[in-house]
Amino acid sequence: MNIPQNFKYSNDHEWVKVDGDIATIGITDYAQKELGDIVYVEVEVIGETLSANETFGTIEAVKTVADMLMPVGGEVLEKNEALADKPELINTNPFDQGWIIKVKMNNKNDLNALLSPEDYSKLIGA
Repeated sequence: MNIPQNFKYSNDHEWVKVDGDIATIGITDYAQKELGDIVYVEVEVIGETLSANETFGTIEAVKTVADMLMPVGGEVLEKNEALADKPELINTNPFDQGWIIKVKMNNKNDLNALLSPEDYSKLIGA
């Protein structure tokens, strides 16, 4: 199970990579394996400011549809346009090419509520 050490994680299996006040967000390797083959990603909140734990989109796999929740609050700046044609990038490369959104964080303290790689590893039993 791939759990990058320089990321933070939510209990809902989203990851956050922080660069200044910009957070890149996606779903974890564990989440993509649990979902199975991802066939569609919907994000329609570009330009909106959302709070932590609000829904920012849905992810559809062959066997289910799941909401994706904001791990940190902020303005959604962009979505990964490549996922429109290749949603399977989340399955093959969830931490690089399979990122989902970029957010300008409005409160870096939201990061304090997220899990460290070690704690996330315990959560999923890895």
